Amino acid sequence: MSIYETVVVIDPKLSDPEVATLAEKTKQTIVKAGGEVLNEDHWGRRKLAYPIRHLREGYYLYIKFQAKGALIGQLNQQFRLQETILRSLTVHAEEPKHNGKKAPKKT
Repeated sequence: MSIYETVVVIDPKLSDPEVATLAEKTKQTIVKAGGEVLNEDHWGRRKLAYPIRHLREGYYLYIKFQAKGALIGQLNQQFRLQETILRSLTVHAEEPKHNGKKAPKKT
């Protein structure tokens, strides 16, 4: 299992309860596939760098989770089918690496 980060840009016309429902549905998809949600953060409404579907703002949702790679395709398909999702991006998160230095020996 690997760690992934997903950012979803949602139509800003949705109400807060609708956004919460969408977030919960996404988390349920992750859990049903055997994954684990590590972190969820609602970044709120923000101005877009360029208009998407004639909209200048979007509601940003960030989810960090641990799952198998096969889940990513399933999530992307779920995002594409929902008209309220403007954009989504899922990336493989780098796991913290040790810098190779050993702790000094105590004498």
